[in-house]
Amino acid sequence: MTVAGHSGDTGLLTDWADDQRYTTRRARRGSAAPVARGGLRFAFYGRVSTQDFQDPESSRAWQRSVADEVISGKGSVVAEFFDHGYSRRTAWPDRPQAAVLLAALADPECGFDAVVVGEYERAFFGDQLTQLLPLLAQHGVQLWLPETNGPVDGADPTHQALIMLLGTQSKREVLRSRFRVLAAMQAQVREQGRYLGGRPPYGYRLADAGPHPNTAHARWGRRQQRLVPDPVTARHVQWIFAQRLAGRSASSIAHESNDRGVPCPSSADPARNPHRTGAGWTLRTVATILANPRYTGRQVWNRQRIDHDPAADRRGQRAVLRWNQPPDWVISKTLAHPVLVSEDDFVAAQAITATPAPADRTTRTYTLVGLLRCRTCGRRMDSHWVHQRPGYRCRHGHTSAKPLAPDRPKTLYLREDHILARLTRQLDQLRVCDQTARLDPTELANYLRARNITILCDADTCTLDASAPDGPEAQLIS
Repeated sequence: MTVAGHSGDTGLLTDWADDQRYTTRRARRGSAAPVARGGLRFAFYGRVSTQDFQDPESSRAWQRSVADEVISGKGSVVAEFFDHGYSRRTAWPDRPQAAVLLAALADPECGFDAVVVGEYERAFFGDQLTQLLPLLAQHGVQLWLPETNGPVDGADPTHQALIMLLGTQSKREVLRSRFRVLAAMQAQVREQGRYLGGRPPYGYRLADAGPHPNTAHARWGRRQQRLVPDPVTARHVQWIFAQRLAGRSASSIAHESNDRGVPCPSSADPARNPHRTGAGWTLRTVATILANPRYTGRQVWNRQRIDHDPAADRRGQRAVLRWNQPPDWVISKTLAHPVLVSEDDFVAAQAITATPAPADRTTRTYTLVGLLRCRTCGRRMDSHWVHQRPGYRCRHGHTSAKPLAPDRPKTLYLREDHILARLTRQLDQLRVCDQTARLDPTELANYLRARNITILCDADTCTLDASAPDGPEAQLIS
């Protein structure tokens, strides 16, 4: 029920408690003067990084409560900006709500005079605040922090030192938490063979493995999971390894799987693969299965890592996912789930290669590898031996694992010696480099790579790519 004289989102008891708080503060200060209502107009900013393991509403509430304490008696919050599911590493322009706040700064009628946050680490990481302060100052907007108990003064040496300390502390907190979590996960895999989540590999499905080992989580009803063979797909994983051990290429295995109508991983489990098309088997799909050591029954963790580049973080770029080498893997000491492939067969499969070798056992050298791109589809051209000479081709995305599309352009073939002759002549005419005509093919290729020059090719022409930052203007190479 709404009480007359009070807004609908608060109650009589809450208003009374607030009045008592102001009365108590006045008594402690020995002043009977009332606390000024109104004052500065604040925009509150908060953030919660994970929605699966945190309650966004609870997090927003405590951050807002701390912010209200900071600005108590100085003004009130008139706007809220709260980001859900974004890491503190993410730059402000790449957080949706933070980006809206930044855009509002340029509007003279934005409606607020200052920004307040409930905790430094919830809003900033590293030197993000140092970069933000000049922008706020440009628009005449203050920033209030609990750590400064008021507005931040970018010209105050004490505040400057505090900002540097808080930025370093935010990094330290991330590194310390990461170290503890990674160390615990390594022990859980190596000593216990624990399944740590993620999509089960093709050929397995998830099954219940009893109560969670953490007593509190077990009381909440959480259960462990383990991998068990999938009755439909497990036998196909075994068939793939058997074919590989017989010497077949990944491409031919994928091609036969498509011909037999075997569901590929994304079509066999679409709920766990919403980012895949499910169109069919590819060479890469087969190669990924052949390289997965978990089919041996061992739990294997840390096959991939996420590289964080501080410079990329400042530019708002995404972290890069990379593959670790086998010495960096964490492997369980004992078998953790049923075996689909023996360890002997898995190790033997890793040593098999279907790459054809020259009959004379000589090493083939491709001087322009990585420099040529197909003008038709934009793909990087593959090295390809043509009539006993190095050459390059583009099949426009076609592989032997897929049937030929009727509208696919004709495969592009180019001989390396023809390309080198054109490049040497034309670059010399353009005076790109006075010494170009006297460079040998390897030096010429190094010259192009050093200047980020690539070459767009079709059946008739090759063109220097003008988008290279240090490259010359695009010129036709006939």
